[in-house]
Amino acid sequence: MFQNIPDVKLGLVAVSRDCFPIELSIRRRAAIKAAFGDDLYESPVTVENELDMQKAVADVNAAGCNALVVFLGNFGPETPETLLAKYFDGPVMYVAAAEGDGDLINGRGDAYCGMLNCSYNLGMRHLQAHIPSYPVGTAQDIADMIREFVPVARAVIGVKNLKIITFGPRPQDFFACNAPIKGLYEIGVEIEENSELDLLVSYKAHKDDPRIPAVCEDMANELGVSGNNYPSLLPRMAQFELTLLDWAEQHKGDRKYVAFADKCWPAFPEAFGFEPCYVNSRLASRGIPVSCEVDIYGALSEYIGACVSGDAVTLLDINNSVPASMYESEIKGKFNYKLTDTFMGFHCGNTPACKMCADRAVKYQLIQHRLLEPAGSEPDFTRGTLEGDIAPSDITFYRLQCDSEGVLRAYVAQGEVLPVRTGSFGGIGVFAIPEMGRFYRHVLIEKRYPHHGAVAFGHYGKTLFDVLRFLGVRDIAYNQPASLPYPTENPFA
Repeated sequence: MFQNIPDVKLGLVAVSRDCFPIELSIRRRAAIKAAFGDDLYESPVTVENELDMQKAVADVNAAGCNALVVFLGNFGPETPETLLAKYFDGPVMYVAAAEGDGDLINGRGDAYCGMLNCSYNLGMRHLQAHIPSYPVGTAQDIADMIREFVPVARAVIGVKNLKIITFGPRPQDFFACNAPIKGLYEIGVEIEENSELDLLVSYKAHKDDPRIPAVCEDMANELGVSGNNYPSLLPRMAQFELTLLDWAEQHKGDRKYVAFADKCWPAFPEAFGFEPCYVNSRLASRGIPVSCEVDIYGALSEYIGACVSGDAVTLLDINNSVPASMYESEIKGKFNYKLTDTFMGFHCGNTPACKMCADRAVKYQLIQHRLLEPAGSEPDFTRGTLEGDIAPSDITFYRLQCDSEGVLRAYVAQGEVLPVRTGSFGGIGVFAIPEMGRFYRHVLIEKRYPHHGAVAFGHYGKTLFDVLRFLGVRDIAYNQPASLPYPTENPFA
């Protein structure tokens, strides 16, 4: 199977303004390399002019670099240093040297000043680059900034080389998942839209695929005896998994990475003979998100989170409130959250097994069983969900969305999954996010976000924020503390 998350190879290029000592940049560049270690290519080309810039780009390209750190070892030459971002095909970060490693006469570099002109010139040329929160530092400081840049670069490289493959139109009753695809092209994502019939034809062509038994064995090992409620269903699900993996390989075209946005109801289970949720969870655990209900921006959001975290992610409904009785008995006094800080995140069964409690198991989709199969009957084609409580964890709940005007916007909120049993069905957890009630009203409702949110299992807000800014998203909302009112918040309420 192809690798679906980029590997980042970083290059380091120092720049020097010709009226400052070039030795400052060279010496300070070497100190950064020593502080960071082997996984950083140190270009021997120090850039003072445009010809040097061309040599530096050729050098880092020859070294196989796909992300670049431009280091102002002194004031820096404004034109060539910003042209590096223009001609290098990959994400670029700019950082600058702090003083203190020499005297302040012949050893002063003024990079603190030079960073201002660097930013000004990047804006004049409409070039996008990453500049850390405080981009001036010692060699060790800058080595730490570069480490924080790696997941940002990984996500940007991934997005710029991503194709989202869809099957089926968005369900009418979940039209909120629909959104203009204009925003995809603006950030460099390709899209391939297909019919559900295309997928069904391909699925049938995989009947008796010789790889099916090995996939069934892998599924059985993952589920264990207690989680494998329907062993006879495994061959169907394995056939579908192979169908998606082969489609990704055969249809990625000139792209390196793939995410799926698939229609999963109401026709899917009856036509295919099972629910796709468990298979979707398995692909997500390998860095290939498969979003529910043809949620294109949900798939994109999931993919960004997978690149940032290097871990499995999921897509959940911001689904239902926590009952007051559950809050009183299980949360109040044990955790520092109000009732309105809590909610339940749910989907039918697409969350990877590695992010669920140990008693998770393949079950059937209760809502679809009510809708599609005879009342009181044993579940048949509505089987195939992976159900159970989501395991306690720090989380980041986030989404990148294109609104009805074609404008990209996003939200990011950090919180946790609480160790509280839900007593419900599906893949579900009790989530807590500080000031969620206000965030729900003044971001999610006010800015008209759909009900789906992506979940990364850890606190990745800082990196996600930087990725979204790099991609050009202007409106990035977050769960503001009580001391900071939202613009639409009634001050008298």
